[in-house]
Amino acid sequence: MQIRNINLGERPVLLAPMEDVTDIGFRLLCRKMGASMVYSEFVAADALVRSVSKTFQKLAVCDDERPVVIQTYGRFPDAVEDAAEIIVETAHPDVLDLNFGCPVKRVAGKGAGAGMLQTPDKMLDIIERVVRRVGDRVPVTVKTRLGWDTPSLYLRDAEGNKTRGFIVDLAEKIQDAGAEALTIHGRTRSQMYQGEADWTLIGEVKANPRMRIPIIGNGDITSGEKAKEAFERYGVDAVMVGRATFGRPWIFREIRDVLDGTHTDMTNDWKLDVLKEQIHESIARIDEYRGILHIRRHLAASPLFKGIPNFRDTRIAMLQAETEESLYHILEEQIRPILNNPRVNE
Repeated sequence: MQIRNINLGERPVLLAPMEDVTDIGFRLLCRKMGASMVYSEFVAADALVRSVSKTFQKLAVCDDERPVVIQTYGRFPDAVEDAAEIIVETAHPDVLDLNFGCPVKRVAGKGAGAGMLQTPDKMLDIIERVVRRVGDRVPVTVKTRLGWDTPSLYLRDAEGNKTRGFIVDLAEKIQDAGAEALTIHGRTRSQMYQGEADWTLIGEVKANPRMRIPIIGNGDITSGEKAKEAFERYGVDAVMVGRATFGRPWIFREIRDVLDGTHTDMTNDWKLDVLKEQIHESIARIDEYRGILHIRRHLAASPLFKGIPNFRDTRIAMLQAETEESLYHILEEQIRPILNNPRVNE
């Protein structure tokens, strides 16, 4: 798969943009684990234009993580266009992505993110303006969802009969507006992250003979087998992995092993060392207190600890640790010996 001059190889697997998750340290680790391309946290266009320092910090990029995508969102076309200029001039990303898929109320409820699915003409205007502004320097791509809610999934004729999928029609217009790749999350905004992702309409977009740009599928890619099915059954050009990376950055290596027919010996010892590396990077790039707070959601969600008997008290202690030393002590003295028991995680 290729986006302009960026060759991502055969059946690439991408790290999804996630707020308060895909900071530079985590992106680097996921690239190391086999992610073909990584996305930044959401960058609010309004805040960037107003020079909010915390937002500018999200533009930090290093060469070891490339190719890297900076993703921005906003409801005002002028602000998104100006933010795109700032991003390109400051971060020099390999790709600039426009988010029209974030479902959270504080974003979509104000008309940004997935809220743009209710105003597709405004969405297309933003894409066209950003492409005109920075498209000569960086590929502009788009991420969105199937629609706003279930009733909006299909376009209908005057008699109320379904004609074609809303996203199939919108995808053509997104392409015509200048986007060079399109990522589709297989849920509506109203679904948030509930229920199973529906890949049927993603497959219909890819099968549309009018589509020339790469189609990236997103939603419930939790294993190598699911990634393989997405490629073989729905024909997507790439898959994107989001929440399944929490506490499991090695999922990229697991997926690559299935896709490439290879084998990596990922022992419990090795996985625990990966989590320790993630903890260390988080602390080193922020500070001890905030770095540990930042990493807790990964530790809480990690499948590495599932299956450990009577783990509740140890889990609480792990999540309440306030220093790197105390957290490492729990991991090494209480958890590693249990993980080395061959009956754990059988």
